[in-house]
Amino acid sequence: MSFEIFLALFVFAFVTSITPGPNNLMLLASGVNFGFRRTIPHMLGIGAGFFSLLMAVGFGLGALMAAMPSIYVALKFTGGIYMLHLAWKIATARSIGDARSSSRPLSFLQAALFQWVNPKAWVMAVTGLATYATHEDHNLAVVLVSTVFALVNLPCVSSWAGFGTLLRKWLADPLRLAWFNRVMGVLLVTSLWPMLK
Repeated sequence: MSFEIFLALFVFAFVTSITPGPNNLMLLASGVNFGFRRTIPHMLGIGAGFFSLLMAVGFGLGALMAAMPSIYVALKFTGGIYMLHLAWKIATARSIGDARSSSRPLSFLQAALFQWVNPKAWVMAVTGLATYATHEDHNLAVVLVSTVFALVNLPCVSSWAGFGTLLRKWLADPLRLAWFNRVMGVLLVTSLWPMLK
């Protein structure tokens, strides 16, 4: 892979990782509601789950999905239902860091598995691999693309959780927090729009 193509891959990974989407909106809300430290497993789960999705798509899952579109449709609906559930949980959260609350941030495993039903993650994986994994050695190219995404993705998604943590003091007011959480829930539902096309 030439330096120019590598640089283009890096920019693509950065832009797609830093822009709003289901992961980043959930991390912003988690940073506000649970703080940065408690959100770390969620951030790491996103990175691990997306890396595994990229590897799977690159090593044949993408071709299987193209051959059997019903699998993609099932993932789309499963993802949509799960995102609605998460949006409801975010929208109805009422206090910051309440230890007695039954709500908690997504675990590492939940965040990792979410990547497999996240429409933005699928678009990023398929587009990234189709565009940049064209090296003569396909296997090496898939590993390289996946590794670049892993290295770029974690700082990008962490910035959203960090920004949410910075908002905690301002959102300590219960009314502001309630409105923030409602808006985050609505934005998460709105992010389902690409799935409906």
